Amino acid sequence: MVLKRKANIIITGTPGTGKSSHIELLKKKLPELTYVDIKDVIKEHDCVIDYDDERKADIVDEDKVVDALEDKLDDGNLVIDWHVCDAFPESQIDLVVVLRTDNSILYERLKDRKYDDQKINENIDAEIMEVILNDAREQYDEEIIVSLDSNKESDIEENVDRIIKWYDNWNADHPHGVSTIDNMPNDSSDSDSD
Repeated sequence: MVLKRKANIIITGTPGTGKSSHIELLKKKLPELTYVDIKDVIKEHDCVIDYDDERKADIVDEDKVVDALEDKLDDGNLVIDWHVCDAFPESQIDLVVVLRTDNSILYERLKDRKYDDQKINENIDAEIMEVILNDAREQYDEEIIVSLDSNKESDIEENVDRIIKWYDNWNADHPHGVSTIDNMPNDSSDSDSD
């Protein structure tokens, strides 16, 4: 039997680019989707494996995060909120939204969050170097990646409307979902091969 799944979307970006704001508006406009804040998954499934004192950040077992979401990814209709996008299998992601913010605006947002100067500079550098956008490009086909500006309130409205339009078009193109046959485990007994 071939299993089918609905669309899975990642909303990602450097901290402070507006992921949560986009998700909150998307929840109001598309309540039928399942929304996952990866911070909750990390806590619920004990995915922190260490702490980086220099960067003042938890080190997360990304494989454990993906494993915790496996059933939800297989079902689809999932919207993932995380600043990491390249941990998820390409075969299970249909749209990667990378939010981008002007550096002066991002600086103010991170300052408002009480980030220290080192953390602000690290995130601004990541935004300048397009780290998350490049991670997305390395993991996924270019055709499923969209980079959206997130500088002002009207950007959020416009971006969410674009995501909804994409979602509606995806569902029209895939009314019964897409096959998950490529994601099914190998039935052969020699499953140790990579």
